Amino acid sequence: MTQPDNGQNKRASEIRSEVRREKLRLLISRSKRVTRDVLKNPMGLIGTAILIFFMFIAVFGTYLAPYKVDATKPGLFDSYLPSSSEHWMGTDVFGHDIFSKLLYGARTSIVVGTFAAVIASVVGATVGLFSGYAGGWKDEVLMRINDVMLSIPWLVLMILIAGLIGTISLLIIILIIGLTGWSATARLVRAQVLSLRERQYIERAKAIGAGDLHIIKTHILPNSFPLVFANTILTVAISILSEATLSFLHMRPYGSVTWGTMLSYAYECSAFQLGLHYWIVMPGLCIVFLVLGFTLLGYALDEVLNPRLRKR
Repeated sequence: MTQPDNGQNKRASEIRSEVRREKLRLLISRSKRVTRDVLKNPMGLIGTAILIFFMFIAVFGTYLAPYKVDATKPGLFDSYLPSSSEHWMGTDVFGHDIFSKLLYGARTSIVVGTFAAVIASVVGATVGLFSGYAGGWKDEVLMRINDVMLSIPWLVLMILIAGLIGTISLLIIILIIGLTGWSATARLVRAQVLSLRERQYIERAKAIGAGDLHIIKTHILPNSFPLVFANTILTVAISILSEATLSFLHMRPYGSVTWGTMLSYAYECSAFQLGLHYWIVMPGLCIVFLVLGFTLLGYALDEVLNPRLRKR
C-alpha cells in the first residue's frame, strides 16, 4: 500500500497558502483602487463625507446627548417646553429632550436601513444567482414569482404585513423591509449572471469537470459582487425612507427611537402649531441628508464598478 508523500503534501499546502495570500493582496489592491476612484468622483466624495458625519453621530451620539433617553419610559421634564439653554430644541410630548432624541435616533435609523438592505440583497442575490445560472423551468418559475413581487407596490405590501402583525419591534420592522425589498436585486443579479455564464472561462471550467457550486462560488459570485454591493448601498437609502414612512403611518417600532418615530409623534402633536419647529424639521433634514449620502455613494460606486457606466 502506497504511503502518502509528506513532502508533496507540504508542498501542496504551501501552494494553497500562497494562492490565498495572493488573492488577499489582489483584494486589498482592488479595494484601494476602488476607494481612490470613488473619492475622486464628486458624488462619491460628498456622499462619503455625509456618511462619515452621520456614522460619527451613530457611534458617539448616546455619549454626546445631554440627557439619557428611554423610549419605554416618560421623560424627566415637562412636555412641550420651548427651546432654551437647557433644551436646545425643546421637549416632546413624553418630556424627552428633542436634541438628545435626535442623537439617539441616528444609530437606530442607520441600523434599520443597513440590516434591512443586507437582508434584501442576500435574498435577492441568492434568487438571482440560482435563477440565472439554473435556467430552464426553474428560472421561469422564480422570475414569475419575482414579477408578482415587482407588480405589488413595495409600500403597500409593507403596510399590509405590518398591519397584520400589529405590535412591531425593531427586528420585525427590519424583517418587513428586508423581506419585501429583494425582487429588484434578484432581477438585476439574474441579468448579470445570464451574461457571465456565457463567458469562455465558465465554459472551460465546465469542460474540466468543475461542479456548479464551485463555478458559482469561484467565478459567478465574485464577478457579481461589485454590482450587488453598489445596489446594497442604494437599498440602504430606500430602507431608511421605508422605516420613516411606516413610522409616520403609525406602524412604529415599539420602544425604539428613530427619526421616523420622531416625525410621527411631532405630526400627531402638531409641533408647528406648538412652536416646536425643531421637533419636526431636524429629524426630517437628518433623513434627507442621510438618504442623500447613501444615494450619492451608491451612484458613485455603480459608476466605478460597472464598466458600462465608466467614463471613457
